[in-house]
Amino acid sequence: MNTGTSFAATLGRILMSSLFLMSGFGKLVDPVGTKAYIASRALPWPDGAFVVAVIIEIGFGTALALGYRTRIVALVMAVFTLATALTFHDNYADPKQLISFMKNIAIIGGFLQVMVLGAGSASLDAWLAARKQRVPARV
Repeated sequence: MNTGTSFAATLGRILMSSLFLMSGFGKLVDPVGTKAYIASRALPWPDGAFVVAVIIEIGFGTALALGYRTRIVALVMAVFTLATALTFHDNYADPKQLISFMKNIAIIGGFLQVMVLGAGSASLDAWLAARKQRVPARV
């Protein structure tokens, strides 16, 4: 992978993860409001949904930024993003909600690209793979 491609892959991962990191930390700042919003959508167990959302947005968002287990992280985040699009942006008659829904669909497309193409050479995945190749197997 050349330098430009590696830079683009790294920047893309960081930009995608920034949205989720900001959202996750925003949820931590206002857990009561977040849980009330989740409950307003008639989702069962708002406390559990809150915890799952924070884990995915902060934990998986950090893993994506670092390029750690990138393919599976991208798949989980794509599924999460689809679920949130269908749950929270389902009023397609409202232009703002339709735009938010379509933005989520576009983000899913980015995650699918990351899932297929991987993290790139500037990632923990690449570093761990190179380290594994250097270390001789123990007998």
